[in-house]
Amino acid sequence: MYHKLQYISQGNTIEEQLYNIHHALDAGCDWIQLRFKNQTAKDTFALAEAVKFLCEEYLANFIVNDNLYLAQQIAADGVHLGLTDMNIAEARAILGNTKIIGGTANTFEDIENHVKNGCDYIGLGPFKFTSTKEKLSPILGLSGYYAILQKMKDSKIKIPVYAIGGITLNDINPLMETGIHGIAVSGMITKSDQKEKLIQQLNEKLYANVIV
Repeated sequence: MYHKLQYISQGNTIEEQLYNIHHALDAGCDWIQLRFKNQTAKDTFALAEAVKFLCEEYLANFIVNDNLYLAQQIAADGVHLGLTDMNIAEARAILGNTKIIGGTANTFEDIENHVKNGCDYIGLGPFKFTSTKEKLSPILGLSGYYAILQKMKDSKIKIPVYAIGGITLNDINPLMETGIHGIAVSGMITKSDQKEKLIQQLNEKLYANVIV
């Protein structure tokens, strides 16, 4: 079963990234998605190797954002592909069936395509405006999630959906009611000075209605 909380890493340097990721892992986050944009291949590789080592130490899932060949090279747990990145089916052919492939979606049609092409989970958003993303797709809001999740139900499409984009602690209960599986956050965890308490609160809300 996929963890319900994903941390999407932040930081403009290797040091900042490692600092933020290490603190998120330390505070109990067990799914890291490495996002390190517009950097040299050398720096990105060095960071990814270090993060893989950390995630192994903490028994956390390690997903690389956008960079399929890097994910393959360092044997990460998988890759997350945006709407303008490599096609999911192509990625599946390269990575094989044992790796996790996540895909970004903004519409029900995006989800349909991803599922057809062998995607494992969906990052659906943005929920609200977020300054983390440069080119933002149309904002969905709660009503957007309800509509899309309902269409998935009607079409009998079952795949874990993660809400993403400007989520706060107070948004989680109403978001979970839409039928999503979990959330992917970056700024909320990065900026928190009480990460352990925050991650505990997030998990309490995310797992509140789960029958173990």
